[in-house]
Amino acid sequence: MTDPIIAVEHVTRQVSDSTGTLTILHDIDFALRPRQSTAIVGASGSGKSTLLAMMAGLDLPTTGTVRLDGIDLFALDEDARAAVRARKLGFVFQSFQLLAHLTALENVMLPLELLGRADARTKATEMLQRVGLAERLTHYPRTLSGGEQQRVALARAFVVQPAVLLADEPTGSLDFATGERVMALMFEMNREQGTTLVLVTHDQAIAARCDRQLHIEAGRLLPEAA
Repeated sequence: MTDPIIAVEHVTRQVSDSTGTLTILHDIDFALRPRQSTAIVGASGSGKSTLLAMMAGLDLPTTGTVRLDGIDLFALDEDARAAVRARKLGFVFQSFQLLAHLTALENVMLPLELLGRADARTKATEMLQRVGLAERLTHYPRTLSGGEQQRVALARAFVVQPAVLLADEPTGSLDFATGERVMALMFEMNREQGTTLVLVTHDQAIAARCDRQLHIEAGRLLPEAA
């Protein structure tokens, strides 16, 4: 039996204010196999994005923990968690999160440079060619279309060959046709690199393309269909 690449172990997240305590996630427990593609689906406010942040070690659980490739993220301090993220995680967001003052090439080079890779320019160039942006290397984000910006974000995420890619509504700000092209590219690169893919999405058609679907309702993980 293959060890899970990521295990969410009885995670609960609560926040308190003057009105009392709100439980955002209730005892979430599941594990994902390497190379698996999984969709996390649910209504707005159900806790999907909070769960994704927990899986990345970006938000602290009230109880429980997350293990990434066997590493207990919450046994580490923030600097150590950031180092694990740099080596093992890629991120794709609805809003692209590109650095406006860097070109497409420089945006994709950045995670490699942070890892001290001497081949950052070569690898970033190859990855941008792979996503069809060979003619856009020196363009800044403001001069790129939404679909082009998301492809730069994909190249940046995959260039470090992460063990896990986390994507939060990656087609949410794109038109249908552009979103379809971006998703096709994401699944192709998932298969080529063997990256475990975790998607937060409202789109049932996208969810249906994944190996597995996890449904969140009011912060609770629903039983999976047999």
